[in-house]
Amino acid sequence: MHTTEVQTTEPQIPVVVRAPDPISLAGVTSQLNQHRGVRLTESGGGRPAAVTVVVAAATDESLIPELRRLVRIDRARVVLIADRIREAELLAVIECGVGAILWRRQATPHRLYQAVQAAYRGEGDLPADLLARLLHQVGQLQRTADDRPGTPAGLAPREIDVIRLVAEGLDTAEIAAKLSYSERTVKNVLHGMTTRLHLRNRAHAVAYALREGHI
Repeated sequence: MHTTEVQTTEPQIPVVVRAPDPISLAGVTSQLNQHRGVRLTESGGGRPAAVTVVVAAATDESLIPELRRLVRIDRARVVLIADRIREAELLAVIECGVGAILWRRQATPHRLYQAVQAAYRGEGDLPADLLARLLHQVGQLQRTADDRPGTPAGLAPREIDVIRLVAEGLDTAEIAAKLSYSERTVKNVLHGMTTRLHLRNRAHAVAYALREGHI
């Protein structure tokens, strides 16, 4: 993977870009460099980047371990830009801890910056069609899974209310308005859920709730 370093006058979110070829690297770097809220940096520098943007044509057997390493060892918040994601590996990508995914064809400078911000905040940002596929895939798993007697519910009613709205694509402010909560309450509910269940971000929490049949 190639990396690059570009400095802006008002660095805010440190970002590393990892791409399979110089052209993809240059394109993503150019897009991100339009936003003063991003500081592009080299991987392996003095301080780890808060967000790592990974460009991949498709998910393959080498990508999943790389994503897992970035999240679990490097402690990076990952944005994945892909042309396609194979059905069999969709859940694996989410459960690695990838919080934001963009199709390459939709990765405009504005959308890419939104995804970086969402990943930095620990929020999910998934394309609507990908979320629909995730729902369908987990539904199939639930219908074919064996019964697991004695498994605890895992989520409190308030957590289920919140995570259902996260799955619908609402942000913190929208969830708070919908449930008549404060934004702090919504954040506390999500933080308590992810901490207790050892979930890595909102996208992983949605995958967990889907798999356990809560939504």
